[in-house]
Amino acid sequence: MTQAVMQFCKTESLTIAYEHHGPGNGTPVILLHGFPYSPRAYDEIAPPLAAKGYRVIVPYLRGYGPTRFNSPDTLRSGQQAALAQDLLDLMDSLDIEQATLCGYDWGGRAACIVAALFPERVRGLVTGDGYNLQDIPNSVQPLDPQSEHRYWYQYYFHTPRGVEGLTQNRRALCELLWQLWSPTWGRNAERYPLSAPAFDNPDFVEVVIHSYRHRFMYALGDPALEWMEQALEKQPAISVPTISLCGADDGVGPASADDEDAHHFTGPYERRVLAGVGHNIPEEAPGETLKALLDLLQR
Repeated sequence: MTQAVMQFCKTESLTIAYEHHGPGNGTPVILLHGFPYSPRAYDEIAPPLAAKGYRVIVPYLRGYGPTRFNSPDTLRSGQQAALAQDLLDLMDSLDIEQATLCGYDWGGRAACIVAALFPERVRGLVTGDGYNLQDIPNSVQPLDPQSEHRYWYQYYFHTPRGVEGLTQNRRALCELLWQLWSPTWGRNAERYPLSAPAFDNPDFVEVVIHSYRHRFMYALGDPALEWMEQALEKQPAISVPTISLCGADDGVGPASADDEDAHHFTGPYERRVLAGVGHNIPEEAPGETLKALLDLLQR
């Protein structure tokens, strides 16, 4: 298996750290982690892709690992449009015109947004848990009580107490989320310490808090990204070839019996529900994730 090489690219807002696997002239594949995770989620996926000749890019999202903002004056936004713009900027910086994208949680949101708004940039999409675009105007509507209970951490982050709790206890809190979100996975204790250092980024808390406040309209977004947020309010369809991987044991949102997201996908689309898998899909189910990627890449 090929070894990852840590590299950096500078965009308008960020200096993005990313792990590069495989030949520089290979077909591009970008693998995107979520909250609170890291590129370690793809440790069993990136090397075999690289061994097949693909150019594999695994970035640290804003607020994680060695990725840094270029200016102290830049809003430490965690809004969905910022994550998508970072992905576009990364692709532009690396001269990647089109890539196959794989992401879950925050990374899945970035991938879905780019696929929806810039389909010419996306050859194929593997998305964790379906259509990940936030419907922010309707976020004030309460969900069923069980779902509200599972979102406790989001409401916690809306409070000063939550900010201080994440600041003081970021590793313990994130480890708890791993346990709650992947309740049937036997490798939490083994794998969590490999990702936890990524949360020591100086912007981690501010980016996380902004993310969970903006999605409920409790924080203003970046004015430069307002055009994208307005486009996302229309909940645009995704037309690129897509495979949705859903964890049957996901502690954030267990896979429903019916595919409630199918109408958002207008191109070739398939949903695969993974038994015994929680929220951390690529790390819990690397074989299934790799297969989904290859199914798209080899079409």
